[in-house]
Amino acid sequence: MNRISNEISESQAPDALMLLSTHCAHCPSVLNSLAELVKQGVLGKLEVINLEQRPEVARQLGVHSVPCVRIGPFELTGQRSLAEFRQWAQTSATHEGVRDYIETMLAEGEVERVLTMIAKDAGVMARVIELLDFADEKLNVRLGIGVIMEEYEGRSLLQEYIPQLGKLTQHADPRVRGDACHYLALTHSSNAREFVRKLLHDENADVREVAEESLPTLR
Repeated sequence: MNRISNEISESQAPDALMLLSTHCAHCPSVLNSLAELVKQGVLGKLEVINLEQRPEVARQLGVHSVPCVRIGPFELTGQRSLAEFRQWAQTSATHEGVRDYIETMLAEGEVERVLTMIAKDAGVMARVIELLDFADEKLNVRLGIGVIMEEYEGRSLLQEYIPQLGKLTQHADPRVRGDACHYLALTHSSNAREFVRKLLHDENADVREVAEESLPTLR
């Protein structure tokens, strides 16, 4: 009985919340897309709230613009296509989906949205660090990762991910090794020293320089 219930739960479509206003230009097309996904079974339920009639909801949820759609852990604003909403609905319960969402938000400059996710679920930090593994990442994404790491400088949450960052110091791309070394320095933890120490002899001069600057911060 439990096994069957678990299987049903795992395959269950996520629910969505849409916040709109009467005079919003993009809201009708977004609403149509979400309604279509409910009909297709991609979404299990759609709740729609008109913020002009329920302004207190905007204050409670911290929403400043419409259309605003929440699908699982994802919050999406502005005009989005049916295909985009389908993608987020189908991946909302997967690690890969969360990582892709974070990448999209950082590429769009929505760092605060990702920080809010981490505040709600510390495990999201693992997905942020995974993005470092992609050496050809967009500049905005790399900058966003840096902002997040600096936000957690010296804090226990970042220190929990020393092993994951340490593994990236062995990455084939020197830029990734250098970034990982810098973020290890932000932990201010002696547990990161050995990973950084090994980079003092890295084949890449820039990585060696980062390691030399980082080591004194790890006492």
